[in-house]
Amino acid sequence: MINCKSKKYALDVEVYETSASGNALTKINEFSTDNNLVKVEINPNEKFQTITGFGGAFTESSAYLLNRLSKENQNKIMLAYFSNEGANYSLTRTHINSCDFSLKHYAYAMVDGDKNLDHFSIEEDKKNNLIPMILQAKSISKEGFKIIASPWTAPPWMKDNKAWVGGKLLPEYNDTWALYFLKYIDAYKKEGIDIWGITVENEPHGNGNNWESMLFSPKEMTDFVQNHLGPKLEHDGKANIKIFGYDQNRAGLKEWVDEMYRDEQSSKYFAGTAIHWYESTYDYFPDALQYAHNKAPNKYLIETEGCVDSEIPKWKDDAWYWEKEATDWGWDWASEKDKHLHPKYAPVNRYATDIIGCLNNWVDGWIDWNMVLDKQGGPNWFKNWCVAPIIVDDIKDEVYLTPLYYTMAHFSKFMRPGAVKIGCSISNKDLKATAVKNPDGTIAVVIFNPTELKQTIDIQLNNRNTIISINAKALQTIVINL
Repeated sequence: MINCKSKKYALDVEVYETSASGNALTKINEFSTDNNLVKVEINPNEKFQTITGFGGAFTESSAYLLNRLSKENQNKIMLAYFSNEGANYSLTRTHINSCDFSLKHYAYAMVDGDKNLDHFSIEEDKKNNLIPMILQAKSISKEGFKIIASPWTAPPWMKDNKAWVGGKLLPEYNDTWALYFLKYIDAYKKEGIDIWGITVENEPHGNGNNWESMLFSPKEMTDFVQNHLGPKLEHDGKANIKIFGYDQNRAGLKEWVDEMYRDEQSSKYFAGTAIHWYESTYDYFPDALQYAHNKAPNKYLIETEGCVDSEIPKWKDDAWYWEKEATDWGWDWASEKDKHLHPKYAPVNRYATDIIGCLNNWVDGWIDWNMVLDKQGGPNWFKNWCVAPIIVDDIKDEVYLTPLYYTMAHFSKFMRPGAVKIGCSISNKDLKATAVKNPDGTIAVVIFNPTELKQTIDIQLNNRNTIISINAKALQTIVINL
């Protein structure tokens, strides 16, 4: 056994591990090592993107469940997510109007033809506990967190098909829909909630016409932002609100960023690009991420949604989250040419691999989907079951922090807003690693070991080193105190 704080080793480190063997963000002080060293080299002089944050989404489904629990368990969940002692989430998302993880369809302006939005009201978000949930998180978070708000659809009366699902925004309502965002931002501010950024449309390609959606082509979205939304925010003194384009899967990035950043007039209104992960269970599309960054190096690149979808959560079964038993929509529905992208997978592996892969390819923020779901993977009106990091039994008033919660915390807790992604290489191709330098001067290194073997890790930094070990099927965050 080796103590990582032995005087023999110059680097002062703290090590936290989550593993299939039972560690859950557990601080590790002693390590068993061998001579088969995996070298992790840290280079603080090699600098990449600045970190915006990590977190999850406030949804009506999560708010509904939270409100059904005892005050004790409500606090347990919100402290787990937003306290300094917990995951300390710094970047979040919520929905404008209803989404698939709502209990019913609703919008803030339902009077047909109300172009000036005289009847606009967010009262529904007060009644359904969405606003109270956000305010509770604000009361707990010491450092605060950013919120990105996304619409799934405009009210049906603004659309060509007059429906919640599918269809396009009618041109005559371009200015009204742009005004809608302003009204929303102002209404939330009156409730004590600042909106940091907005996406123009969640999943503009649609979702197979299953739940709330509204279609945009890359040109249609860019034209809407350049000619309506951007100028209206600017004119109303809200140029500080960040506008994010796209907001769907990474495989389609190229055509979108080419259009969004087609010239100076369009580019100036986009703060960055929002992306999702649903195109594959294992490919994080590094080439697409690199392309998006190179197209607009000074813009944000934020993953705004990812989750284990098309699954009913496994209740208090930690092992399931480490085994290749999960499937997704593509398991059943992907085209034959894309079937290989959707094998069975281990949920922890998918999260850890994707977040590390994103950080190593210019992504500066990563947002999980629902913060809280029930044992069925809902509730939601479409019965579109998914998994969340925290699962609850709202009947028995029980709470289960899954391994996915701890996986998220390995990043959100130790990689703080304003951190800078720095050089990090690892000598074993079966392991994944990334590193950032935090504003307080500490360096946070995350290593993922999906193999069946314990690995000995030699962390090297500026001619200093320390040797530790990582368990089989484990995720570690190593904090280096300089």
